[in-house]
Amino acid sequence: MQQSAQLGRLRALYVAIAAGILLAPSLSGCRKPELTPQQAEGKQLYDVRCAHCHQDNDLHLRKVPPDLHGVFSRSTLPSGAPATDVQVARTVLAGKNMMPPFAGRFTTGQMEALLAYLHTNLKDDNAQ
Repeated sequence: MQQSAQLGRLRALYVAIAAGILLAPSLSGCRKPELTPQQAEGKQLYDVRCAHCHQDNDLHLRKVPPDLHGVFSRSTLPSGAPATDVQVARTVLAGKNMMPPFAGRFTTGQMEALLAYLHTNLKDDNAQ
């Protein structure tokens, strides 16, 4: 009887190990995909040049700028303009209302990286 109990426990252990091996690939799909190199560059640019106002407001602005999380998941920008790459780039480069212009501060590649990151809805590449 003791030997059959040990065999039963070994079978249960093998089943658990096999289930873990079979389920591991599908569970890894639950993790958020990492940022691409271009998106990671855009995140760095956002963190340095945009987050002070649009996320942290650590400059203590009286009128808090719009939150950019999900900016491309809506059909329009907070200003009412269409939520397109062209319009966002235009707003960044020319400025709008209280936002200063950033023309000359972004290369074309940097603007593309920033837009690529904004399309992630400001996903943090360290978040799981």
